[in-house]
Amino acid sequence: MPHDLVGSAAPMQRKKLEDALRPEWGDLRVFLLCARNRSFSRAADVLGVPATAMMRKIDKLEDDLGCQLFSRDEAQLALTGEGRALLFDVEQMERLSLNIVRRARAPAEVSGTVRIAVTEAPGNFWVLPRLITFERTYRNIIVELRCVSDCAEVPRQEADISLQVERPSDPELIATKIGRLHIHAFASKAYCDAYGLPTSLDELRHHRIVKQDGVPHGDGTYKRILGVDSLEGIVGISTNSSVAALYAVEQGAGIGFLPSSVIALGAPLVAVDLGVNHQLDLWLCYHRQFRHSDRHTLMIEWLKSIFDPKVYACFRDEFIHPDELTPLMVGSREHFGLQNYVAPKPFPTEATTT
Repeated sequence: MPHDLVGSAAPMQRKKLEDALRPEWGDLRVFLLCARNRSFSRAADVLGVPATAMMRKIDKLEDDLGCQLFSRDEAQLALTGEGRALLFDVEQMERLSLNIVRRARAPAEVSGTVRIAVTEAPGNFWVLPRLITFERTYRNIIVELRCVSDCAEVPRQEADISLQVERPSDPELIATKIGRLHIHAFASKAYCDAYGLPTSLDELRHHRIVKQDGVPHGDGTYKRILGVDSLEGIVGISTNSSVAALYAVEQGAGIGFLPSSVIALGAPLVAVDLGVNHQLDLWLCYHRQFRHSDRHTLMIEWLKSIFDPKVYACFRDEFIHPDELTPLMVGSREHFGLQNYVAPKPFPTEATTT
């Protein structure tokens, strides 16, 4: 064989090998669904195919990649180390592909202002980080984001769209449930090391609490669930701000009730299991007049996508323990986690001046 033909054969063979090992997007999407649903059958229900078809797809993908992506048992699927690494990459691919689709579907010259009111925790910790990506895609839309404790702005014409935890009664508003917030107790490791952790509500009475107004609702709820007449000596800090509550809990001020996803998103906290959890349905609300507005339609569909329970396990109706959420939200933590929100290390003891 001539020398030049021999030299060109190796690159051609390598290319054929690379093409053979390159997984199809459809196979990766199957992997993504299985990872998010932790079950072949639940993932199969999403696509409307038999569970055996999903299993065959995953078997083929594992063979192609030469590694095991899931450890299987009778209860559920669990990602291996290789599976978690792949999940990170595939979620990046999904996010970029969705940006391409949204940009292609966007009406030409769509522009204007959209006013959104959202309760503070989802607004600060979930919507805002993703809004930066939205802004890069839709350069001519101005988004006014109001992070508030009470989302009554839409009926008062102070916002076009709201994300709120109470279903509105105004018949002029369109309301759609887009997810469920689960509230769980958390403490810092420093607090845990210093005081230990309660295992019941009865024991919680002997600890310090950082109380956020509305989670659960009001002083009366705390008194009732703790079986006390007064919160004096129990509640050290009470605030209407979710940011302040997270900061105080991270600093070791006490045990606080926060969204179940805080550990999965990177907050250095410990879940406190008290045998009780609180849940709040999240409603997307907007005026009927905005149904035919291009920019509002774009924003409404985008908001639905970033709270989709099929994609983000923390918004499912069923409660998932905070520790179990961590492997299900690798991509969210890496790209939109709490790293830039997390409080600094505990303040050093103030030196005595002489």
